[in-house]
Amino acid sequence: MSDDRALSGIRVLDLTSVVVGPSATLRLADLGAEVIKIEPPGGDVLRTLGGPSPSGTLSGKYLHFNRAKRSVCLDLRRERARRVLDDMLSSCDVFVSNMRVDALTRLGLDGARCLARHPSLIHCTITGFGAAGPYAGRPAYDSVVQGVSGIAGLSLRRDGVPRYVPMVICDHTVGEITAGTICAALFRRLRTGTGSILEIPMFETMAAFVMQEHLGPSSFHPPLGPAGDTRVLDPNNMPVATADGWISISANTDAQAAGFLKAIGRPELIEDERFRSVAARFRNANDWFDLRANALREKPTAHWLAAFAAVDVPAMVCHTLETLPGDEHLQAVGLASTERHVTEGEVTTLRSSLLIDGASPPPGHAAQPLGWDTRDVLGELGIPAAEIDALVEEGAAHDGRARHAALAEAG
Repeated sequence: MSDDRALSGIRVLDLTSVVVGPSATLRLADLGAEVIKIEPPGGDVLRTLGGPSPSGTLSGKYLHFNRAKRSVCLDLRRERARRVLDDMLSSCDVFVSNMRVDALTRLGLDGARCLARHPSLIHCTITGFGAAGPYAGRPAYDSVVQGVSGIAGLSLRRDGVPRYVPMVICDHTVGEITAGTICAALFRRLRTGTGSILEIPMFETMAAFVMQEHLGPSSFHPPLGPAGDTRVLDPNNMPVATADGWISISANTDAQAAGFLKAIGRPELIEDERFRSVAARFRNANDWFDLRANALREKPTAHWLAAFAAVDVPAMVCHTLETLPGDEHLQAVGLASTERHVTEGEVTTLRSSLLIDGASPPPGHAAQPLGWDTRDVLGELGIPAAEIDALVEEGAAHDGRARHAALAEAG
């Protein structure tokens, strides 16, 4: 069956690791690109950093960020492996890395040299900090970026203690932006025939999000008030306790606010000067959230969900990590499924959440053991089998299938 997805026929050389880069290339794979993931002999650190696994080499987190990709293992410290990688680039449309720029330069994989050899290549580097600033070249992980971009400091403003969002939100966000930027560069190449050198800096990207959200009245000159959206920063802007759990609710428009007040049995507050308009509720966010925080304690979640649905107020149950996989909507749309993995046994896999022409893209195979596709990919480059054998024997390349077969035979 032909694949008519947007990026069908596009080949991506993926030299990324952990989350930010793999999330970008996962999105490209969902859109139809062939993604070849290059890993060193020890593998992407997420194979173990992401937690335990039956084999000890393929964590659940790695599993979810690296499905639908081919795994090639090369030791780029060796010259012959670097030559193989450059041969691979000649057949690829996109190169993506989140290695530090100086490391790429040492390997001869910086944007200028890659485009000199491959003029139509889309060369994309995800960096911690943009190349033009004084932080250029510094290492960065999600927690570092959450801190320096002001995300953790939002909790300091609200709670008196800075806190990280308890997921790698910067990695996810920048990964998605990276995928979109690569798609735009591919469209530009379609029009012009030329490649591009892309840099996606995490710090600037996330700092812009924070400032877009929170500069608010301080955006004007002179300022009309302090920075910070008082509604979002209010301590009571959180899921609301019910008699038997928690509920997430948002009533932003005047109609929704009136519906909320009716549903909680306080219709007399509809004309209260503190709550009668969007602007009034903004000025009196503390009173509004305090009212909301104390309104739902006496009745169970199911009662409130029905009551708010009846007046068209957005509200949903507040899931936990334990309850989320069993959500009836997620079950109905088949977000998660189970398949048998060659080394890990039964595993849960997640399909793409995208719907294209009413259907989700095929999920592709589960993440592969390290170097599973090395021999096949090198063979597709026209490298003779004897030369591949020599690369493996030298340690410049690693054959994951052969290793798996040897381990299985041994017992």
